[in-house]
Amino acid sequence: MANTFFDEQAEQSQIKAEIVTKYFLVWSKVIIASQKRYGRENRVAYIDLFAGPGRYSDGALSTPIMILQSALQEPDLCERLITIFNDKDATNTDSLQKAISEISGIARLKHRPAIWTDEVGDQIVQKFASMTLIPSFLFVDPFGYKGLSLNLVNAVLKDWGCDCVFFFNYNRISMGLNNDAVIPHMQALFGPERAASLRERFNMTLPNAFERETFIVDEMRLALREMGGEFVLPFRFKNPEGTRTTHHLFFVSKHFRGYEIMREIMYDHSHKELGVGKFEYNPADARFPSLFELLRPLEELEAMLLADYAGKTLAMKTLYETHSIGKPFVLKNYRDVLCRMEHESKVTMDRPCPPRKKGTLAPDVRITFPRN
Repeated sequence: MANTFFDEQAEQSQIKAEIVTKYFLVWSKVIIASQKRYGRENRVAYIDLFAGPGRYSDGALSTPIMILQSALQEPDLCERLITIFNDKDATNTDSLQKAISEISGIARLKHRPAIWTDEVGDQIVQKFASMTLIPSFLFVDPFGYKGLSLNLVNAVLKDWGCDCVFFFNYNRISMGLNNDAVIPHMQALFGPERAASLRERFNMTLPNAFERETFIVDEMRLALREMGGEFVLPFRFKNPEGTRTTHHLFFVSKHFRGYEIMREIMYDHSHKELGVGKFEYNPADARFPSLFELLRPLEELEAMLLADYAGKTLAMKTLYETHSIGKPFVLKNYRDVLCRMEHESKVTMDRPCPPRKKGTLAPDVRITFPRN
């Protein structure tokens, strides 16, 4: 059966490409500013291991072309950007090469995009693992799950300034857990011990489809964190009818700044309820605490802050960076809630409003919470 994935760009693919492109642009500016400040390596990389043909059959641009077109608008990126686009299908890479050559101004890039036609497996993992990478953003978007592994993510994430986004096909993976023929792929994705545990527990204790999805996504989060990816964000995509999950997009980073940037971007692309982004996360309940935290409504944030910081004084920046991890609240949510709490005399601040401008809260403003 012919692969028709690139015949037409679905809305989900467009949103996915926008999330990846927006993150890459903000991430690269942060990295380049750090490189200039500290005299570090003067290159950054974008790596796409399942790049596809560059354009869909209907003419819509795929992620590689969006990345390159965006980079051409940034002089620093024109000088510093290294791009690696891989696809094992030579027909795709030929098409991609043609699409790249047709980009207006592509010659402004100092480094010509590299096109690979490799199978994504141990050889690529070993290649990345054996070298110290320049700051790199890795995008792994396989049609199913073959080629996606913890070792691949870790081979890139191990070095300074490197982050990863990957496609997680929940439906294919849930079927794979009970398929003896793909056990090696499940082991590569979750690790041997976790894959065996998942296989044993999947149908035995989780008869409900929503529970099974939440369980698998949560286990993926835990596997990434145990590997060293301290900051993990899943973003769920549902089918057009909104009746079932199609896949997830996972972001992994070792640095809060990357986590913060991606959370803001995912927030912008998610549905909102009472001012809180849903991030299209999986349905969850208290049996899955790490995902349950991601679904708490904004109205609970005030109570959480009063309980978690009772009798303490700390800077806004410290509070946000420590409290927001694993929760759906973005900086605006914290600022709005804390300013309201100040107005209602539930907290005090060392630079009160007024004279501080209403609704503002600088990173170094110190907030004092009452004792319980």
